[in-house]
Amino acid sequence: MSDMASDPTNRETLVLIFGGRSPEHQISCLSARHLLAAIDSDRFNVFPVGIDKTGTWSISESASIAYKTGDFPETLDPAGPLWEPLDGLAELSSKGPVVVFPLLHGPMGEDGTIQGLLEMANVPYVGSGVLGSALAMDKIATKEMLAHHDLPLVRYKGIHRSEIVKPNRKAKTEALESLLSDLGPAVFVKPANMGSSIGVTRAADPKTLEDSLELAASYDEWIVVEEAVIGREIEVAVLGNRVPQVTGPGEILPGDTFYDYLDKYEQDSAQLILDPQIETEILVQFQDLAAKAFVALRCSGMARVDFFLEEERGPLLNEVNTIPGFTPISMYPKLWKNVGLSYTSLIDCLVELATERYEERQANSP
Repeated sequence: MSDMASDPTNRETLVLIFGGRSPEHQISCLSARHLLAAIDSDRFNVFPVGIDKTGTWSISESASIAYKTGDFPETLDPAGPLWEPLDGLAELSSKGPVVVFPLLHGPMGEDGTIQGLLEMANVPYVGSGVLGSALAMDKIATKEMLAHHDLPLVRYKGIHRSEIVKPNRKAKTEALESLLSDLGPAVFVKPANMGSSIGVTRAADPKTLEDSLELAASYDEWIVVEEAVIGREIEVAVLGNRVPQVTGPGEILPGDTFYDYLDKYEQDSAQLILDPQIETEILVQFQDLAAKAFVALRCSGMARVDFFLEEERGPLLNEVNTIPGFTPISMYPKLWKNVGLSYTSLIDCLVELATERYEERQANSP
């Protein structure tokens, strides 16, 4: 692997930002470790930036050492010399072309916040812009936007944290029973602005539902309650800007009652099936719906779109993830690899899309 200090004349600087303040901090560090190992060092001069759990920005020493030596630890440590993002990006840009890859999962990374900062810095960056990131991050906003476009969804209800605080026990019980009556017999409860199944629980009785709502409210002020669909869990990967490309579907067979955090990142007990047995007509529906959702939510660059496949209603859109996981067991890179696009080539494509989007916006700006 090329040394970062070698002649960068013919290479773009790729600023990899990882870590962050959200509960998905560790997942970001894990994703960054594998993305760093796959970056084409003949094309990019990598500048790794870590954000610790307090929000401090640093030039990651662990990432720099790993990139230079090719000896990658299991995960990256975001710590190192302090770095000021706006001044730092301006300095890097003065020396040559820069593209930022914000690999920050969850709040304060996937929700439009870091994207707003990068817009202020006037640099191209991988992934969706401020609006697309914010819309896709908030599960309630996502569903409202997709419903406006008449796309098929699971039944749901959005709830503010204040609504679960009732003045008396009877009123609270009635509200819980009403939710189960409208959406049940079983429901999933999720923080509206969280990923990786953090804070997600299944409830089938008022007491469990109450506990689930309180857990979700500890992560976000807005909560989404969804019907528990009996069906297959299907995911597709999207790549592009205004005219996105979509892979064939992959299927998740959870190791537990649903595809939770332990399944995704710790126990590796779920089965990820590429090329599942799905009728061609249904497969095309998945791809068409994913592309429509991507465009409707103003997404750019990449997204993983999650569905349920129910026997009676067919494909039902569930979530759109604008910064999907990049770990070895993550479905997004697996789906692209399955159609012949390697991890390294996928990174190249994402950078090219970021540059394309930036140049188009610069050309059309006042």
